[in-house]
Amino acid sequence: MKIFKQIVFYLMQWTWALSQNLVGGIGWLLLRKKYRWERFNGAVVTYVEAKGFGGVSIGMFIFMNPAHGEGWAHDTRIHEFGHCVQSVLLGPLYWLVVALPSVIWCNLPPIVRWRKKKDVSYYKLYCEGWANVWGTAWSGEDFVTDEMKKRGRYGKAWVKK
Repeated sequence: MKIFKQIVFYLMQWTWALSQNLVGGIGWLLLRKKYRWERFNGAVVTYVEAKGFGGVSIGMFIFMNPAHGEGWAHDTRIHEFGHCVQSVLLGPLYWLVVALPSVIWCNLPPIVRWRKKKDVSYYKLYCEGWANVWGTAWSGEDFVTDEMKKRGRYGKAWVKK
């Protein structure tokens, strides 16, 4: 059954979610010799050490900074894998439904300041909380950091169902 799931995952990634995977695949081809990479549940995770960088998922290609610690890296890998699953579901709509809101929520200075001032969890945004829910469900792994346990489910405490 696991092989069937992987075949469907790859088939959907390289058809319905083709645009994301072309961009992510080019990124991986450019970075794979400089940075360590591995597979995670069918996705390709590349560990990019860059100041100010956390992580991003583009199709089945995950790019993340391992320098934030082992627990953070574990949870980020699961979260970004959740975005890979969103990519499969949404196909070309992923760019508008997930990627654009996520980039704005993560990087727009007034929003970042507002989140910090009001102590609003990054995972309160629908697509970020959704990535956590699907990342744990599809990977079969649980979060380990306090941040994810306390605020990883749409900004609220993680309750496994």
